[in-house]
Amino acid sequence: MLQWIFIITGCFVFSSATAQKWDSTYRPGNYEQRVANFKSFPNSKKDIIFLGNSITDYTCWNELLQLPLAKNRGISGDISFGVLQRLSEVTEGKPAKVFILIGINDIARNIPDSVILHNYKRIIERIKKESPKTKIYFNTLLPVNNSFTQRAHFNKDDHIAFVNDGLKRICAAYSIPCINIHDAFLDDQKKLNKAYTYDGLHLNAEGYKLWAAILKPYIF
Repeated sequence: MLQWIFIITGCFVFSSATAQKWDSTYRPGNYEQRVANFKSFPNSKKDIIFLGNSITDYTCWNELLQLPLAKNRGISGDISFGVLQRLSEVTEGKPAKVFILIGINDIARNIPDSVILHNYKRIIERIKKESPKTKIYFNTLLPVNNSFTQRAHFNKDDHIAFVNDGLKRICAAYSIPCINIHDAFLDDQKKLNKAYTYDGLHLNAEGYKLWAAILKPYIF
């Protein structure tokens, strides 16, 4: 049985076979600068927020959706602990909706699945408390494709599946939508379809078009 040991500056997971170190304090190098920028932008209660990591960050949501009120709050490399740290910047504006995709970098950095799922609950509870009228939407994690140059995110399909299953249960418990984008991006080998990615992890233009099409019924 796994035993969890939490340390202030980081965390370690021990099992009978392996020992893996993980760090809840990791933040991307431009994290502070990006958050400062976000804080400097005006807020509107009509805002539609897209919150997450590079997969959220790497498109212009207002142009993709032709929606001026769409606001990009993605930071490349971010993890669920980073989202929690900067969540007040989102909730202070009392946005109409927030769409969340976070967790694949947690998996790549060996943060345990159970901790990721617990952080999802913390994100939901924070938004509900700090901005009760904001509608919350979670996206499932996308698949990956390990036929590209290897990344720490690859060969962890079981973790992605476990987190997605847990996320669906959490969303059901909180009565919020869980948008299953994962399955829409699969190829016949159960990998991220090459038609929608340029590196096996991030989306290309066609990938963003597909994601936007899936999201539109929840946005408009």
